[in-house]
Amino acid sequence: MSFSADLSKFCHKEAPEKTNKIVRGVVIEIANRLISRSPVGDASYWQSPPPAGYVGGHFRHNWQYGFNSVPSSILEGVDNSAVARTMSGLPTNTGGVHSGWSKQAPQGVVGLVELEMPMIVRSVIG
Repeated sequence: MSFSADLSKFCHKEAPEKTNKIVRGVVIEIANRLISRSPVGDASYWQSPPPAGYVGGHFRHNWQYGFNSVPSSILEGVDNSAVARTMSGLPTNTGGVHSGWSKQAPQGVVGLVELEMPMIVRSVIG
């Protein structure tokens, strides 16, 4: 095979596949970190009683993933399916805008993961 044929094969087949694999890995790792670090309220530690109808876990459940869109709804419930929703929402071709959204996300959860981005990318690339 010639150099130009090898280069063409890499640009059209191997590079996009590797790029998609890296982007998917980074998005999934970010989702894992954001969700696992999101606090789940435990009213037994509170100094005042919880609000009427309060159920711990709603904040963590509401991490949502969007590809080329920004989620803006609130999900009912408390199940721990946010990572699974992220993984199922990732497209095959990952070139685009990836966004996460949670109405109650404190800067402390997002800011920590933002600081870890270089390490996350390095760990995914290998």
